[in-house]
Amino acid sequence: MTQSDSESRLKQVLAEFGPMLSRLSTSYEADPALREDLLQDIAFSIWKALPSFRRTASLKTFVARVAHNRAVDHVIKRQRIADRHSSPEDPSALTTASGTPHSAHLDLTTAIRSLPLPYRQCMELMLEGFNHAEIGDILGLEENAIAQRLSRGRKRLKALLTGENG
Repeated sequence: MTQSDSESRLKQVLAEFGPMLSRLSTSYEADPALREDLLQDIAFSIWKALPSFRRTASLKTFVARVAHNRAVDHVIKRQRIADRHSSPEDPSALTTASGTPHSAHLDLTTAIRSLPLPYRQCMELMLEGFNHAEIGDILGLEENAIAQRLSRGRKRLKALLTGENG
């Protein structure tokens, strides 16, 4: 595949899956500038990975796997930076994307972003229309693990959105 062929293929992939990639990046990064950086990193990672696409899964699943791997790396890197530059905080304190304190009216994106990474991944992929088997393919997990993470994630989301403690 020539460079122009791979660039053309990337343009097609981004045109087809751009909205999904945008939503996924929004679930991992609240800051607009950092979210744009993440989207660029995802696009670059997809461009590098496209030649290895073997059609063992759908293109959508392949693209989502690459995007999630890149997003997880982004979250881990940002967490390491935050850990080095911040004082310990109450882990139950939650802020919205605008930095305002927790309220009973958190939007779904902010609530999902506050979930632990394993639950966040599963919830985002489910919201993108992937079934348990596809999510398992993307994350390298068995379907029963996906079902368990989704169940626990839903419980946590309900608690966050309703202000419940359990």
